[in-house]
Amino acid sequence: MAVNKWSAGYVARKVIENQELFILDVRNRDAFEDWKIDGHKFEYLNIPYFELLDGVEEILPKIPSDQDILVVCAKEGSSLMVAEMLSEAGRDAAYLEGGMKSWSMHLEPIKIGDLTDGGEVYQFVRLGKGCLSYMVISGEEAAVIDAVRFTDVFLNFAKEKNVTIKHVLDTHLHADHISGGRQIAAATGAKYYLSPKDAEEAVYDYEYLDDGLIVQVGSLKLEVGALYSPGHTIGSTSFVVDNKYLLTGDILFIDSIGRPDLAGLAEDWVDDLRETLYQRYRELAEDLIVLPAHFMIIDELNEDGTVAKRLGDLFAENHGLNIEDETEFRSVVTENLPPQPNAYQQIRQVNMGKLTPDQDEQTEMEIGPNRCAVR
Repeated sequence: MAVNKWSAGYVARKVIENQELFILDVRNRDAFEDWKIDGHKFEYLNIPYFELLDGVEEILPKIPSDQDILVVCAKEGSSLMVAEMLSEAGRDAAYLEGGMKSWSMHLEPIKIGDLTDGGEVYQFVRLGKGCLSYMVISGEEAAVIDAVRFTDVFLNFAKEKNVTIKHVLDTHLHADHISGGRQIAAATGAKYYLSPKDAEEAVYDYEYLDDGLIVQVGSLKLEVGALYSPGHTIGSTSFVVDNKYLLTGDILFIDSIGRPDLAGLAEDWVDDLRETLYQRYRELAEDLIVLPAHFMIIDELNEDGTVAKRLGDLFAENHGLNIEDETEFRSVVTENLPPQPNAYQQIRQVNMGKLTPDQDEQTEMEIGPNRCAVR
């Protein structure tokens, strides 16, 4: 029987198109329980590789014969061997090229919508990490928001669209992934913006992302700073695009809200977080489409694979926006928080320019799921 090699991009389309898939994950159980490839119609069997060294015959009854089978491991080698064993046992199977390492790195660009001047907004979905980046295109120019470190994806996409990246912005100093913002700016000559409140220790030059700043992209005005929105970090800033889209960074998600503890200042920032969510955002038009910088669970994806929802709907449905008692709110966002992101302190140092890890070290820092939210 055939053994096929599937890329992360191929698997990503199965997620976005809501296809069925059976995954045999041969990593250790703790790794599987912490982080796996999520899909709306995916089924799973987790059997550590070392339990299959003597053969796969005992697990064959647990593996369907009428579905695509994907074998997954950390870096590829173990999944290839198990897929070959399944093939020898008469089953078609595929293995994930590059393993979960490649899954963590893949970006899938999806169009969010059109702008009133004919421009477009694209969301870059990093399914394996829950990161969301954006490109706003107007005329022959573009702005990139919350770029991850895989800069070639953004540079090549801009080239395909025949636009020049003029501005690169981060909603805040990220702690769960390494920003590609400065690298994109250096490659294109664009300006890189970051809040000085977040970047007091930064060792590089940048444009101040101050309250009230307006950045011009083509014929479109991208408003930056009109919505200073601290709480996840003290410098967190939301962006309004075309009076239609609200880019919330890590302050507000579709099914959760941002956590205030990743700089060790949860008690200090919890009041800022509440003020942003319960006052600043309440003053906005409810028809704005919320575009966050992360998602936490697969259910936050729409049918087309995008992560977006009306602000008014979130006011009605998001639990974090409906905690009337301030004491209860403080308890929710400061106690019983999920585990902190992998290597988040080192990632903050990288994003301030104080550490310069190589590519393999960066990959190890970022391995694991999104943990920026309180849910």
